[in-house]
Amino acid sequence: MTDTNPAFRSGFVALVGRPNAGKSTLVNACMGEKIAITSPVAQTTRRRMRAVVNTEASQLVIIDTPGLHKPKDALGSELNKAALAELADADVVAFLVDATKPVGTGDAWVASHVAKADADYKLLVLTKADIAGPQKVAEQLEAARALAAFDDELVISAKEGFNVDAFLRLVSAHLPEGPKWFPDDMDTDTTDEDLVAEFVREKLFLNLRQELPHSVGVLCDQIEYADDGHASIRATILVEREGQKGIVVGRGGQMVKKVGTEARHDIEKLLGCKVFLELRVRVEPQWRRNANIIQRLGYGEQE
Repeated sequence: MTDTNPAFRSGFVALVGRPNAGKSTLVNACMGEKIAITSPVAQTTRRRMRAVVNTEASQLVIIDTPGLHKPKDALGSELNKAALAELADADVVAFLVDATKPVGTGDAWVASHVAKADADYKLLVLTKADIAGPQKVAEQLEAARALAAFDDELVISAKEGFNVDAFLRLVSAHLPEGPKWFPDDMDTDTTDEDLVAEFVREKLFLNLRQELPHSVGVLCDQIEYADDGHASIRATILVEREGQKGIVVGRGGQMVKKVGTEARHDIEKLLGCKVFLELRVRVEPQWRRNANIIQRLGYGEQE
């Protein structure tokens, strides 16, 4: 009797592209829940995150990488190293291009690395179709096609859920046959401590915008669970100068209080319990040039 069941497929899918191309938004859409932070500020993603999506016939390990860019400091260099390292082991590479911004030299630089990758399947993904008209989408596709040789292309709007399922089906079909890499109840390889730090940093970005977006780092120092089930969390916000500390704290402590309140809502959903969140702000001069601090924050290349 012939076995008509399709072979189970599993593998690693690296999302790469320029900063703010929509990688984290696509990860969240694929997961159906928020696990990656997003903001309008470029270079929001600093940690490599693996999100696990299970279907009946496949397991996709989607890797959200930092946006590739011209580095200005040690932090930028580490972020680029982390993103490029994921290309080496990926079974599928999805190159994301923002439909709302002109395709330029930055996209061409990223595409040159995609072209060198050993992945068996390379997919061009045009993002943010919900805010780009048909004419703009057509123009962007034509420009992006010229950057490298792609096996296929897809236009999506992760925010609206347009073609997200199509993305998952297309990628799943091109994964190699193999077993599950992660158990069914594991949706990410990122720790709760790292996710807490990321949610706090996201709220800082959203509230402070251009005032000090890349001078802020967050470290979750401790999570303790009480007998009644609630969690007490302490986190430290790093800035580089006293003036930046004043901006983060805000008049009468109002800004850091607002950030904590907004972050707590996401953290409570993550942990499934009530949360007491204590935020401290510490000045760490030039921390973005300090490799030890960058590694401690988890912003560099990871094992």
